[in-house]
Amino acid sequence: MNKATLLDGLDSVTTIPLIPFRNGKIDYDAHQMNIHYLMKNNHLSDARPRVICIAGTSLINQVDNNSQNKLLEATADAMDGQGILLSAISPNPIDNANILVEAQSKMNRPPDAYLIMPLEGVYSSQGLYEGLKEFSARHGENSDARFLYYYRQPRDKKQIIRLICDSPHFIGVKVGTTEADVPDMVREIGSHGLVIWGIGDRSTKAAQLGAKGHTSGISVLVAKAGDLINNAQRKGDYATSLAIEQRISPLEDLRFRDAREFNYSAVLEGMILSGFTDIDGGEGGPFNPRVSSDVSKEVQEAIADILDLH
Repeated sequence: MNKATLLDGLDSVTTIPLIPFRNGKIDYDAHQMNIHYLMKNNHLSDARPRVICIAGTSLINQVDNNSQNKLLEATADAMDGQGILLSAISPNPIDNANILVEAQSKMNRPPDAYLIMPLEGVYSSQGLYEGLKEFSARHGENSDARFLYYYRQPRDKKQIIRLICDSPHFIGVKVGTTEADVPDMVREIGSHGLVIWGIGDRSTKAAQLGAKGHTSGISVLVAKAGDLINNAQRKGDYATSLAIEQRISPLEDLRFRDAREFNYSAVLEGMILSGFTDIDGGEGGPFNPRVSSDVSKEVQEAIADILDLH
């Protein structure tokens, strides 16, 4: 896929399906069912491709390399040569990130781009720039890999902008801070890459400030919601985008409550309570059990009026 096609394809909703677990293990059949649902229920305008990313909301930080690679292969198989496939890579430690990218770049269907998750631990912003620039050059030159960075640490803004502008292998940034960072990034990155909103479907304000596309952790339950939001934003119809946002806000409020405590488990609970048979959330993942009965009631109320967006 050439860069221009990829960039236009990413001006979309990037769906991040949760990884279903059963008896403490990944249920790959359930995962493929969820991918089939996302692919079959594509409501994007102009027959645009579905974008699927195996990333943070999916508990990617709780799986080992073999499982992560198997997940990516299972996702690619279910997508059957269609859509845009993104793979999230943790840069901790960077040597392991190298191993993952090298392995995934050799798959029958390698990712169309890699989403580099936020660096954790002690580091300097200059060190982040230098390390990721070298990392991207290595894999960009060896396997034509392309990268996005998930920006969560405000102090790193200048160096992340610099990275996107200086590295031909970084094609954009996913903003995971606040809308206030969007205008600077859009202006300074310019034609060097995309600025994508990275905190759920409530993305209208970011789009009005110049962001292109957004990420969704609830598309695996209500695929039509994110698709219609993106369709409206691409036309500049922010009233329609905001109206759909308001419908899904109760569920998003639950997910992001108390520093994202229920980011995964509220979606899981919604999938279970929905009664839909074409998706399967499993029964709870590592460090993310099913919610309490009180929270379950809140989830039930939050999804009651949006199931038509399935």
